[in-house]
Amino acid sequence: MDAFTAGLLHRIKTTEDDLTKARETGDDFLADVEQGELDDLRRLAAEHGVRISTPTNA
Repeated sequence: MDAFTAGLLHRIKTTEDDLTKARETGDDFLADVEQGELDDLRRLAAEHGVRISTPTNA
């Protein structure tokens, strides 16, 4: 796995974790920000043919 793919997958996992925490604490604004970031990262992955596991947060 190259550095780009590894970094992207790491950022997706971190963002999923941050989104979960934001939802659990009821921080709607932060949840919206994290969801936007996650959407962008998933789009970037798709554009570069990076396969990601089944999303835990949709």
